[in-house]
Amino acid sequence: MKIKELEIAIGEIKIYVNSLRKIIDSYKDIIIIGNGGSNSVASHIAQDYTKVLDKRAISFSDPSRLTCYINDYGRDEAYKEFIKDFAIPGTLVILISSSGNSMNIVNAATHCKKINIPMILLSGFDKDNKLNTFNGGLMKYWVDSHDYGVVEIAHTAFLHSIL
Repeated sequence: MKIKELEIAIGEIKIYVNSLRKIIDSYKDIIIIGNGGSNSVASHIAQDYTKVLDKRAISFSDPSRLTCYINDYGRDEAYKEFIKDFAIPGTLVILISSSGNSMNIVNAATHCKKINIPMILLSGFDKDNKLNTFNGGLMKYWVDSHDYGVVEIAHTAFLHSIL
């Protein structure tokens, strides 16, 4: 079952590749944020976008900075505060949440929308999750699976598809 879910998710990526390429090409500065395994995806893709696409891409994955922001602002506000501190005009934000319901990611999306920061939203699990139903974003990519591995691999493949 998991293999079939992954095959479907990977197969759907081709629908998005040209649009994703146009969006990414339009921005020099990119912030990529996720939790847990999605944080690893964010870190990996930030490195690749910098190395291969010559983007100033960063993720919020430094343990000292991450725990500082969580301590000072709380888990649900940490990513929003990171965006406040690091997003400059013309920055694209990519937000990743396997469940689509992580409040720190949803709050970051709400902040981006409030101050007109363009974003790409990646989620999985239930189609009606908070991120997938969020009113905003340049692009959304939802993975129809409740398996973290399938969702995280599909998100990695999606973001890697333009390299």
